[in-house]
Amino acid sequence: MTEIPNLDYIKEISGGNEEFEKKFLSIIQAEFPKEKNDYIENLESNNLGESAKIVHKIKHKLGILGLTGGYKLAVKYEEDLKYGDTKLKEDFLDILTSVEEFIVKIG
Repeated sequence: MTEIPNLDYIKEISGGNEEFEKKFLSIIQAEFPKEKNDYIENLESNNLGESAKIVHKIKHKLGILGLTGGYKLAVKYEEDLKYGDTKLKEDFLDILTSVEEFIVKIG
């Protein structure tokens, strides 16, 4: 079963403060698309070291959006990229797509 992004963690740390939730989400909505594009551009240019750095940034957003499996995959993929291994790229791209669809939907 595929994980579905959610706002549970954000709601938990906000303590019901809707303004905090909105600000937190707006940061994710602003940063995520750029990070995704940068990741893809670096991957296509075979700049795997830079791709790993971007995966590192993205993995925290996955955890924030309740994707614990996605977070674990990103941790592994980040390390793999450092050694030139891209075998998890399709799985990671699937996760990125689900996050992108989610943040568009909640926007």
